[in-house]
Amino acid sequence: MRLQLALDRLPKDTCIQLAEDTREYVDIIEIGTGVIKAYGMSIVREMRRLFPDKTILADMKTCDAAKHEVRQALEAGADITTVMGFSADASIKDALQEAEKLGGQIMIDLLGIQSKHRVEQLASLGVNLVSLHVGKDQQKEGAFHKDLFQLTEGTGLAVAVAGGINEDSIAGIVENHPAIIIVGSTITGQENPQKIAATLKSYMMH
Repeated sequence: MRLQLALDRLPKDTCIQLAEDTREYVDIIEIGTGVIKAYGMSIVREMRRLFPDKTILADMKTCDAAKHEVRQALEAGADITTVMGFSADASIKDALQEAEKLGGQIMIDLLGIQSKHRVEQLASLGVNLVSLHVGKDQQKEGAFHKDLFQLTEGTGLAVAVAGGINEDSIAGIVENHPAIIIVGSTITGQENPQKIAATLKSYMMH
């Protein structure tokens, strides 16, 4: 079980500092969509250079022109890039092919998807990693809840989970054995991000 640090809606220097502060506990550094929109591929390249031992995820949220965007992210140094689950099957296939060619991985973001049938379709297209994602705006109505795991149950997919996960909810999430737990503001919004990253990671080690 890996801990992914979501760096989003933050200045570049803060992103780098947070990645440095939590280095000991974080397995995957996620460069969020908002950060990519602000700084482009240069921040992906910089993170790759500064953290050569970490898995780097570029949260591109690609939904079209998949071949081009996947290549963009992976050639800049990302190991994983994200594609939206509602994208056309042609886009999903292009993304998977391009990632395979370049030795990277695609995480399919299930934001907004409520149909298990679509998740099964994605698996049949060759997808092997998805994220169950309660978006920032949706979190006003409630954070990630373990009932969401029903969407991926029995599909054999590796699952990442995201959406307002904190110390109170992490134990229940760990019980469902996701491959990756994604945490953003619970760590990045703290005075001592290292301490909270260590606490969250300790729940994942049990």
